[in-house]
Amino acid sequence: MTNYDAIDFSPIMALTEGEVVTHSPVRDVRLPSGKVLALITLDNGRDHTRPNTLGPATLTELGETLAGLRARAGAGEIDAVGITGKQYILAAGVDLSDISRVGSRDNARLIAQLGHKVLGSLSTLGVPSFAFVNGLALGGGVEIALNSTYRTVDASAAAIALPEVFLGIIPGWGGASLLPNLIGIENALEVVISNPLKQNRMLKPQQAFELGMMDAIFPAANFLEDSLRWADAVLGGKKVERKNEPGKIERLTKWPIAIKMARGMLESKIGTVPRSPYVALDLLDKAKSGTREEGFAREDEALADLVTGDQFVASMYAFDLVQKRAKRPVGAPDKALAKKVTKVGIIGAGLMASQFALLFVRKLQVPVLITDLDQARVDKGVAYIHDEIGKLEAKGRLDADSANKLRALVTGTTDKSLYADCDFVIEAVFEEVGVKQAVFGEIEKIVAEDAILATNTSSLSVEEIGSQLAHPERLVGFHFFNPVAVMPLIEIVKTPTTTDAALSTAFVVAKGLGKNAVLTADAPGFVVNRLLAKVMGEAARAVYEGTPVADVEKAFGPLGLPMGPFQLIDLVGWKVAAHVQDTMVHAFPERFYANENFHALADLPEVVEKDKGGRVTGFTKAADKLVKQAAGSTPTPAAEILRRVQDGLAQEIKLMLDEGVVPEVEDIDLCLILGAGWPFIDGGASPYLDREGASERVFGATFHTPAIRGIASA
Repeated sequence: MTNYDAIDFSPIMALTEGEVVTHSPVRDVRLPSGKVLALITLDNGRDHTRPNTLGPATLTELGETLAGLRARAGAGEIDAVGITGKQYILAAGVDLSDISRVGSRDNARLIAQLGHKVLGSLSTLGVPSFAFVNGLALGGGVEIALNSTYRTVDASAAAIALPEVFLGIIPGWGGASLLPNLIGIENALEVVISNPLKQNRMLKPQQAFELGMMDAIFPAANFLEDSLRWADAVLGGKKVERKNEPGKIERLTKWPIAIKMARGMLESKIGTVPRSPYVALDLLDKAKSGTREEGFAREDEALADLVTGDQFVASMYAFDLVQKRAKRPVGAPDKALAKKVTKVGIIGAGLMASQFALLFVRKLQVPVLITDLDQARVDKGVAYIHDEIGKLEAKGRLDADSANKLRALVTGTTDKSLYADCDFVIEAVFEEVGVKQAVFGEIEKIVAEDAILATNTSSLSVEEIGSQLAHPERLVGFHFFNPVAVMPLIEIVKTPTTTDAALSTAFVVAKGLGKNAVLTADAPGFVVNRLLAKVMGEAARAVYEGTPVADVEKAFGPLGLPMGPFQLIDLVGWKVAAHVQDTMVHAFPERFYANENFHALADLPEVVEKDKGGRVTGFTKAADKLVKQAAGSTPTPAAEILRRVQDGLAQEIKLMLDEGVVPEVEDIDLCLILGAGWPFIDGGASPYLDREGASERVFGATFHTPAIRGIASA
């Protein structure tokens, strides 16, 4: 058993420079029964935009506070200890900037041990401890509650979560060992592993209560008063029922089955490259038996290993891009130049256009007009939008008045003259230059001179699309990703003539839609599709050389991508993929691969077969027959396939930087993370390519100097 009191924590106190310290003042509260509860209120002295965090100095102060309360409890001065936070926030866990610069594995272990020493003492005060979760509680904030004897939650709290696995680490202050013993293994798997891997899904307070993470839930209006009264009742003998707390049968039978199923799910969904989900899984597995102290010791070592590894450092790089760079787009003109958008026009009424309309009307809440070639298509589009609004209303995400208002704002017609008062018009028509030129040529004559025109093209030249316009300077690329409502990226494409006013409007609109925008030059495929075309092309090349499709999928596994290349092709659509490959081969024939046979495959109703997890296992019989007609007979070794795609990506990214497609490599990584779901553990692409040696092989240097590597690799 680790004796945390005997550990010298001075090496990590050097990390406290610049720490925004969360203080832990105490006041005594006389409960209705006459008992005394010593209430700690965590507060960093900042407003709600800077949450409480738990750095070394904060933990040290909290530890001293708790030690003093333990002494008071021993002297009979207090009957209980409570801990809560400043308004709206309990704590957002450890400050990631602190933990990312620990300097050594020993220091990383000390961070884990200090958390265990301090938070663990909430259960050894000699009196019951109560966590009053009054607002946001993430990571270490949740672990404060888990280490306490009892927990209440404010029904209006912003979010509750253990997001660590999303960032390449594990809940290391008791979360992985205490939670499954509180709410059962299946629920713990959901909170610790499944939710973080679902784009970092958070729990609402009611969900946390129903899972058993919280013992009681109270409305915001009198949360603290109600919590104190409840605590008093508990001190008076009120029984606290925990229906999800695991018993002996669950530990013996259900637990190992749940772990086995979760492992299979992980291997199917994310492969075996990400480390943190599997480390978390092992910790949850071992939590079924043994002591609390043994669980803490396992967390200490696991956190030390992960914090010093490559994947966590890359995750921190990616996290910084998403949290900071994405919110301040490089190259965006002054937002004061933006035209105010009071009405949006959408050319087309198909699925993509209808998704646009739904997003624009929900987020901007301005009139949205859709048009198409005939009234039947228009009516179908409007009906889809109204139906989707109805679904949101049924789920309680919109009230009846709001839903009716949104429906009224969406109109459809075949009369394009109604575009006359639109400030922002975007096309969602067939991906062919001539078609897009024709619709814009027609619309330009109708809209006002200062109206902004936007194209959603995924790979075509925006300049060429606008070449027939009288005023091409008003045209901007505005490339969404599918599904429109979910994917957070918009590539905003600037042509040589695009005005700052048009660009500024595009960026302001993107922000209004709740999206992150990245500025790109008008180059084939822009950023995301250019690199995805490289991935898909190398996969196709290997297949047509004679490699079974399942083997190709496995060869791409070490990249750690959210899905294999043929799974990706199947998602975007074989016709779309074939078109993108043709576009890229036409632009760069020496570097991209396409095969005419691809178009024949695209005409089939089904091209690939998949397992239950959605992973591609092979071609359908019809597709296999077609491929064999065009394929060679010499399978390519997996190592060669992987090396080709690594080197191809490194080459393409270096060329994109040299060509000025984006200002810096960080923008490419940001695009891949937000637009293609590339993992944090790779840092997008460039840190991974650096550490795998692809950058050195291709251009004799690295994208980052020094390379983004963990301490353990130094």
